Parts: sequence; structure tokens; C-alpha cells
Amino acid sequence: MNDKDYLKMALQDDGNLKIILKGYVETADTEKLGVVGVVYITDDPKKAEQKYYELNATNADEAYYMLYSCPLDTFLPSLGHYPSLEISKEDLV
Repeated sequence: MNDKDYLKMALQDDGNLKIILKGYVETADTEKLGVVGVVYITDDPKKAEQKYYELNATNADEAYYMLYSCPLDTFLPSLGHYPSLEISKEDLV
């Protein structure tokens, strides 16, 4: 699967919330750190898609964005896949 497949799946999923995560590398002193944060939440799939493309158009060189669909009142780690981004050692070089 590629990013477009994941985006399509998140937009069509019946989870109540659409959540956009931002993953990026930050330099603190001389050490690089991988950071992941929630940057946008909505219950409107069209707004989520619009914001996803807007963020990628303006910040794609410095960050990676991923859109997820999440049900309400759910312990997310109990799902097969939940909002997360992997930052590898290679990303921190």
C-alpha cells in the first residue's frame, strides 16, 4: 500500500474522528530527535482531506503527515492499527 491508499482508507472509514499526525526530526543541542504530534482533528472527511493536502503542500520538505480515522471511546492500542508514525535511525542522521 502507498500513501494514497492509506489516505483513501482513512477518509472512507467509518471512524468518527479524522486525525492528522505530523512526524519530523528536531535538533536539540547537537542531538536529533524524532517527534510525532497530532496537528489536526475533525469529524468531517472533506475538511480532513483538504487540510492533509494543504499541510503536505506547504511543509512536505520538513515533515511527514499521515491521516487516520479513529472511533470514539476506544482504547486505540486495542485496534489492529492506530495513529502512529515510525521514525527510524536513518531519519535522524
